[in-house]
Amino acid sequence: MSTVHITRTLPAPVDRVWSAFTDPEALMAWFWPQSMGPKVTGDVRPGGRFRIEATSAGFAATGVYREVSPPTRLVMTWQWDADEPGNDAVESLVTIELTARGDDTELDLRNERLASDDERDKHAQGWNDCLDRLPGWLAMFT
Repeated sequence: MSTVHITRTLPAPVDRVWSAFTDPEALMAWFWPQSMGPKVTGDVRPGGRFRIEATSAGFAATGVYREVSPPTRLVMTWQWDADEPGNDAVESLVTIELTARGDDTELDLRNERLASDDERDKHAQGWNDCLDRLPGWLAMFT
């Protein structure tokens, strides 16, 4: 099994970064490009489910929240829709930890239980692409 580990410093308070990951409207605004027609549903509580869909691109990820400890720790499963080409629908585990660093937030993201190094590399690219958009969304509130 392989793991993606990404650490970033984000120019926003912890509560705002927490909302970026837990508020469906916020997630829909930054996670995937708007050209993909993002649609997000989520029940942010332990055992609650989420779905992040790229409606115009024809793919989605779903999962279950395992731990919800506002505003510092979010643990959830992550699984791509089984009908995506080349996808074996393996469930991985994503842990997001947020730490206040003055006016900024340190984000520590781990995506574990990936089936192969190739899957790790694909997920690393995907997470980095998404996280590259997050500072722009956060800047709208400064």
